[in-house]
Amino acid sequence: MSEKIILVDDDSNILTSVSLALKSEGWSVETYNDGEQGLIALQRNNPDIAILDIKMPKLDGMEVLKKLRISSNIPVIFLTSKDDEIDEALGLRMGADDYITKPFSQKLLIERIRAVLRRSSLKNQTYLIKLYKEIIYILIQIGIFVNGRI
Repeated sequence: MSEKIILVDDDSNILTSVSLALKSEGWSVETYNDGEQGLIALQRNNPDIAILDIKMPKLDGMEVLKKLRISSNIPVIFLTSKDDEIDEALGLRMGADDYITKPFSQKLLIERIRAVLRRSSLKNQTYLIKLYKEIIYILIQIGIFVNGRI
């Protein structure tokens, strides 16, 4: 199953070119041209990763991330023309997983997406292993309580 990516940017050229590049890698891509619609899609569609511009109409990328982090931990990469170090530090501190400034290399964007997805997958696997161990422990305790033995 291919990863689902939501790309939110108000620049139609970026949406088109990046979407084509990501689809050529076998990923499913949904595009949105403003932060408000992007946030709705992120909350409804449960993507594997989001790529957000910062300067967008209706809701900027920082606000989208802030609202998204209330209920979701999906990986987020900022892809933005805001190249000030303070903006980058703020974006990372708010919960972005990476920060790429425009102009950018599509090849490097693809590799950074792969890296973030890989880290996210490992984190989810670790969480599931911990959860399974806790469930097994509880089942053993229930077995001991009900049967008096294992």
